[in-house]
Amino acid sequence: MTTPSEPTHSSLSPALIGLMAMASAVAAANLYYNQPLLGDIGRTLGASGGALGLVPTLTQVGYAVGMLFLVPLGDSLERRRVILTLCACVAVALSAAALAPDLRVLVAASFAVGVTTVIPQLLVPFAAQLAEPSRRGRVVGTVMSGLLIGILLSRTAAGFVGTHLGWRTMFWVAAGLMVVLGVLLRFTLPSQPPLAAMPYPALLRSLIHLARSEPVLRLHALLGALTFGAFSAFWVTLALHLQSLPGHYDAQVAGLFGVVGVAGAGVAPLVGRLADKRGDRRLNALAIAVLLASFGVLWLVGHTLWGIALGVVLLDLGAQANHITNQTRVYALQPEARSRLNTLYMVTYFLGGAAGAWAGTAAWTRAGWSGVCAVGAAMSLTALGVVLWSSRRAPARVPAT
Repeated sequence: MTTPSEPTHSSLSPALIGLMAMASAVAAANLYYNQPLLGDIGRTLGASGGALGLVPTLTQVGYAVGMLFLVPLGDSLERRRVILTLCACVAVALSAAALAPDLRVLVAASFAVGVTTVIPQLLVPFAAQLAEPSRRGRVVGTVMSGLLIGILLSRTAAGFVGTHLGWRTMFWVAAGLMVVLGVLLRFTLPSQPPLAAMPYPALLRSLIHLARSEPVLRLHALLGALTFGAFSAFWVTLALHLQSLPGHYDAQVAGLFGVVGVAGAGVAPLVGRLADKRGDRRLNALAIAVLLASFGVLWLVGHTLWGIALGVVLLDLGAQANHITNQTRVYALQPEARSRLNTLYMVTYFLGGAAGAWAGTAAWTRAGWSGVCAVGAAMSLTALGVVLWSSRRAPARVPAT
């Protein structure tokens, strides 16, 4: 008989792993559809500038809110039910965005989309719970590769649909995909009893206890925040840099570099497999070193498209390899608290991304592309210093459970 704390390893087939990766891609894409459509949205709704910028901003704010207040429910409630409920809620929010008569309604709908699109942050610990300890990194890497591909290709898909069918159609298509996804997950995800049944206030209070009692969590959350900050400093300024080059390249060219970045997402399962075999932090150090090297490439040859493409491959490879290694270590800590551990890790991760985006933009304003590369390199170098320092002071391995 399976207890709530025991993962049902036999229920995790390759087909289910693939479905969870696909579901993560479809759900994560909801966060980014609006970005390449802002120009069309502004013309339709008569908005521009800072007001229009509230659409993607409130989407990201909503996502952070959802991670903090909804993802912990994956530990205290039956996970499949939470995921299916969120699929329905996302479909409603996307439909509201498609029907929005003015910018205020669209901003509110965008916030709701962000709050309810935390499905991938429930699927990743779900997969980790179902996986055997010896395969956990590989499984997490595969599901994460789906999430990353969804993020990278969402802007390309939205640009194509928006150009040919209109921006409202993109939101209708996304809503339909979430309905289909909910039906598929209803009949394929295994039911899983709550792992830590407790009242909601106690669940949120336990986040503070986990943050205080798990030094490994604090370390890898910091590494994730620093590397995602470096990653964000690049991506938030790429379109500005491309426009400043002699070719004056437009946003469509910037979006195509997301396709180049798929190479980094594709390596995630391999990194997860290595994380299963090696429990130390040398993988983190190697990944961060690759990330640091990417900013050297971008500084030296970032004035050419091929140089930027090479830098993007190294950037995504380093950032995602570090991310997968971090998550593998974090999920090995407390099986009954994986959703809450993921909440703490991802909230810190996105705070680092926000800081990196701000620093990158400020550096661009003051020092141009060299300043952006300096910010990314500084955050990467800090992360490398942290992981090397921690390897000398703390046990290098985390026991898998």
